[in-house]
Amino acid sequence: MTRRHPHVVNVDEVEVHDDPHGKFAPRERYLAEATGGKQLGCSFVELAPGAVAWPYHYHCANEEAIYVLEGTGTARIGDASVEIRAGDYLAFPAGNAAAHQTTNTGTGPLRYLCFSTLIATDVIGYPDSGKIGVRHSVVAPDGTRRRLLRTNFRDGTGVDYWDGED
Repeated sequence: MTRRHPHVVNVDEVEVHDDPHGKFAPRERYLAEATGGKQLGCSFVELAPGAVAWPYHYHCANEEAIYVLEGTGTARIGDASVEIRAGDYLAFPAGNAAAHQTTNTGTGPLRYLCFSTLIATDVIGYPDSGKIGVRHSVVAPDGTRRRLLRTNFRDGTGVDYWDGED
């Protein structure tokens, strides 16, 4: 298929990425990556009825936002549970006060655009499971993002700064 322009793509032209884990079953198309985005990410996300996008989480560096295109669902934001539908825009600033999770509570697909800043190094908190995630990525010469570090650990399992430094 011939592209109209390197910075223009139709959602149907982008490969679907899915890696279901039980109720967590987002189907994602990386639109920003496909068009050379460097500082602003955008993915087309699709959730089947009953599916949850990702575990309840917050970012310490990156900000995220969702614009709902189709369907209905529930967004868990902090201590609130908010019904969402087509036309809704949701902002998730960095920090634990905006911890969030999206669930399709409707009978049809829930489709939305998920935007995020692309700060290379981020720490992600997972309040429900007590995990902390650390991520670091770079943009390769071909424009794709390469994860150099992706690790998770239980909160409180760290070691002293000088541990192992003789």
